[in-house]
Amino acid sequence: MSTLFISDLHLDDHRPAVTALFCEWLQREAKQADALYILGDLFEAYIGDDDDAPLIATVADALREVADAGVPVSFVHGNRDFLVGPAFAQRAGMTLLPESSVVDLHGTPTLLLHGDTLCLDDVAYQRIRVQLRHPDWQRQFLAQPLAARRAFAAQARAESAKHTGAMDLAIMDVTASAVEAALDATGVRRMIHGHTHRPAVHELGDQRQRIVLGDWYEHGSVLRVDPHDLRLATLPLPA
Repeated sequence: MSTLFISDLHLDDHRPAVTALFCEWLQREAKQADALYILGDLFEAYIGDDDDAPLIATVADALREVADAGVPVSFVHGNRDFLVGPAFAQRAGMTLLPESSVVDLHGTPTLLLHGDTLCLDDVAYQRIRVQLRHPDWQRQFLAQPLAARRAFAAQARAESAKHTGAMDLAIMDVTASAVEAALDATGVRRMIHGHTHRPAVHELGDQRQRIVLGDWYEHGSVLRVDPHDLRLATLPLPA
């Protein structure tokens, strides 16, 4: 069996085929895995554990079936779903991990993170990230009515799309010095992350490795790791 890694599904009501693919894949493959790690941006937007949108319930119930089958499910917050809290985690049967976590992956210590903290050249985003991750901001946001939070999320998505469209693609990729610093700080030689939507296996020298997960826009994307091999694979969307 394999340990599975996914990220950047960006699930929302406007792309039901992706949600259908995700739920089908959980049943077909993830329920037979050694473990499942979701490295952020499971949702396009997440406005709190009290969100009563049907999509939230669908995803939580699908993940709970995987957990109930005996597969450990772990989650690292992304830049879109940093408000996923303990109530949703309990409902979905998953464990919330710190934004930077080292796990023993078939005998190889491996650093897991979403990846946005590695993109230091995107100064504007890093500034906003500090604000959004502050407990005071989150407490004030979650105290607002659901309708107000939904309106904020819609505006934030529009501004993000505008920001991304105007950015040099290189700025939105990881900064090499940040990758080296993260590996040095944790003392490991392998990291797995998402965020950049650029799936690849990068050999960094000195036996160091950076594995980037793909997104779920044109197709699904999964990293399968077993004791002898690792493979990035795509999953076709239903016709």
